[in-house]
Amino acid sequence: MPKWKIAGVNFDHFHMGDNLRFAHDHPDVEIVSLCDEQSERMNESAAKFSIAANRLYTDFNACLTETEPDLVLLCPATARHAEWTERIAPFDVHIMMEKPFAATLAEADRMVAAMRPGKELAINWPLAWYPPHRTARRLIDEGKIGDVVEVHFYDGNRGPLWHAADKVEKTAEDVQREKPQSWFYKQNQGGGSLLDYLGYGTTLGTWFLNGRKPIEVTATVDSPPGLEVDEHSIVVASYETGLSKFETRWGTFTDPWTHQPQPKCGFVIVGSEGTISSYDYESTIYVQSKSVRQGELLPVDRLENPFQNPVQYMLNCLEQDRPIEGPLSVNISRIGQQIVDTAVQSAAEKRTLPLLD
Repeated sequence: MPKWKIAGVNFDHFHMGDNLRFAHDHPDVEIVSLCDEQSERMNESAAKFSIAANRLYTDFNACLTETEPDLVLLCPATARHAEWTERIAPFDVHIMMEKPFAATLAEADRMVAAMRPGKELAINWPLAWYPPHRTARRLIDEGKIGDVVEVHFYDGNRGPLWHAADKVEKTAEDVQREKPQSWFYKQNQGGGSLLDYLGYGTTLGTWFLNGRKPIEVTATVDSPPGLEVDEHSIVVASYETGLSKFETRWGTFTDPWTHQPQPKCGFVIVGSEGTISSYDYESTIYVQSKSVRQGELLPVDRLENPFQNPVQYMLNCLEQDRPIEGPLSVNISRIGQQIVDTAVQSAAEKRTLPLLD
């Protein structure tokens, strides 16, 4: 019998399909139920993962009461992360929330407070499972580039409606049809490229910087005609060690999983004794070090279980009674959220602000 029972609740974010696939492929997992207030949004996953009709719910109370999962995968709109955590946590379950942490730091803290004793909350950042970035972290841990002093991040894609689960491409007609109704383009639901992507950079950046916090933050965003959210943001964070930059973009020339756009999507990490270029989806990283100042291309690590995906990792932590660490941890994700909150306010006030808390 499977060791772990998992439910997928709220399909606002198409990443639910990816996370359910990780659960389906895990040998010790049974997907016991799916739940969404709009039943049609579950159809594709139900068919793909052979979920019986009597395990599909539109009422989360019935879903969790009748199927009793150990772990709930949550993918609501960003502005509803706290609301949904507070709904689900009383069922005494572990929760994996799809990125970002929340729309605000206050909502992130509500999520932490809602969890029951002994139950874990993890925030999944898909970039955390990319082999280049895992390899970069290993090299940092090994002292390859000395102390990290700067992180430069540029990331995004053509836009959130151009692809579905498993990066299935949509048409321009699909995008135009869905845009008016999509939460991604609604300010009151946490839409916009900044809230969609900045947390990736600030959270993994904080991981690379070993938990260091910036002193102050300066941010600017675009104002696309006819839209109430941004599609491009640039954030500069000032640390004791210098300046780091985090840039988000909906509207890259190509999606990075098909063809890397220019600028390339990913990270450039500067250390006291070297540098690392770690770009999304690439099979090599570029490293300068004291011993190889001209730089060298190194193959990325081949990731092994339990570091291939968030379901593997979280269940392994629970089985081994180990704390959730790195970008999925509440501590690192909270610092990332602090920077995001400060950036949002900085962009609104058009001035540099000290890190908010």
